[in-house]
Amino acid sequence: MAYPTSRPTPQPSRTQSARPTAQCCRLAIATLLAALAAELPALEISDPFATHTITPPRPALAGSSLSCQPLPADAAYGILDVVDLALCRNPTTREAWSYARVQAAQVGLAQSDFLPGLDGQVSASRARIDSQTASQRNASLTLSWLLYDFGARSANLEIARQVLSAASSTLDATVQSVFLNAVQAYYNTQAARAAVTAARESENASRESLTAAEVRYRVGTGTPADRLQAQTAWSQATLTRIRAEGVLRNAFGRLANVMGLDANQRLLLDEIPSVTPDASFTGDVAALIDEARARRPELKAAEAELRAAEAGVDYARATGLPTLSLSAGPQWTDLGSASANGNSIGLTVNLPIFSGFNTTYRVRAAAAQTEVQSARRDNVRQQVALDVWEAYQSLSTATQTIRTTADLMASAEHSERVALGRYKAGVGNILDVLNAQSALANARLQRIQAMLDWHVSRATLARAIGSLDSTLLLSISQQKARNP
Repeated sequence: MAYPTSRPTPQPSRTQSARPTAQCCRLAIATLLAALAAELPALEISDPFATHTITPPRPALAGSSLSCQPLPADAAYGILDVVDLALCRNPTTREAWSYARVQAAQVGLAQSDFLPGLDGQVSASRARIDSQTASQRNASLTLSWLLYDFGARSANLEIARQVLSAASSTLDATVQSVFLNAVQAYYNTQAARAAVTAARESENASRESLTAAEVRYRVGTGTPADRLQAQTAWSQATLTRIRAEGVLRNAFGRLANVMGLDANQRLLLDEIPSVTPDASFTGDVAALIDEARARRPELKAAEAELRAAEAGVDYARATGLPTLSLSAGPQWTDLGSASANGNSIGLTVNLPIFSGFNTTYRVRAAAAQTEVQSARRDNVRQQVALDVWEAYQSLSTATQTIRTTADLMASAEHSERVALGRYKAGVGNILDVLNAQSALANARLQRIQAMLDWHVSRATLARAIGSLDSTLLLSISQQKARNP
């Protein structure tokens, strides 16, 4: 309902007196529109709803001293440096963080619906009919404000807030996934380095056996078969070393990729400290599962998405209900021979009567979406329990494997020394030496893999619980300081 008021001045006798007034009105409106246009950029780039306070911070390792740049070429990366650079430069974390910032802006967008809108309009036209020419100019300011909508805006704001909460939790989950990927890539690369070292030691041992077989052959105490078998073993060890070096190069490329660098980036790595298994994650599995369900960001994201879907039902219902709006503003019109200026104010009630059952099916779809999100939330809860169970068992196995491989390594080294000594003394045979060297090479690889599997398994359990952070890496660094 609008109530316009105007003061037309069509009479020639009053036109002259009305023109200064019309010109002043036109000048005032133009000045106001110009002022609003000048202020518009400042309003657009500001943050009146302070959404920066609800925007998650950029992913980074707590206490990091890096500036999101690679270390100098001659500097060695430790596990802290690798993870920090991965969190900072990996495109996956940047994408998740940018999405969270988008959702924070959506919260501000939903809040803006509660405020009035002010629009300015200026138009000018010129028409010629037969020999008559007419000009028309208009200017207006319109204030529009939705006063009441039965909770549609509130429901929309709640949806935006819950989607932001889900995006923030998804960012946390992404950070932990990249964190774990960096840890795995780091230790896989270290395992490949250690495998190359072990392959070279086996190659050297095979070369020593070949030398011993050649000496015995020259002095007449060895056979050509011994020398050929030693030659074959040495060639096999060389082939193993070449393949191990190829695996190492690929591991370095994958590590650089996780860190957000080019695969051909040259990297140097710190040495790995000796492993001393601790009991920091041992305990009741049921308690660990309960802790994981309280901490896992994936479950928090699923719960936020469920709450957003529930708010979506309220929003769907409200869209089919009446709305009450206010509109007001000044107007000015110049027809050449006449001008008018006035003001209007009005209340508008929008009464949706029939929408072809649109609202009915919107509500039905929103309710079904709530069931979808509820099922997804329950699926995540079960997956969290499975993740903790498998990670816990893997860590237990890795802990026992470390202890066993230590004994295996010691016995294999002793067996190889005895077999080679007996052969050099002329009381053993080359098969005993080669078998002992092969067993020692396998023991070295199993020992290396067991130590690195323990590190990865511990990080995997921390990720399954939702507690993977810099504390785990600091404990590794402290252990390295104790065991240089």
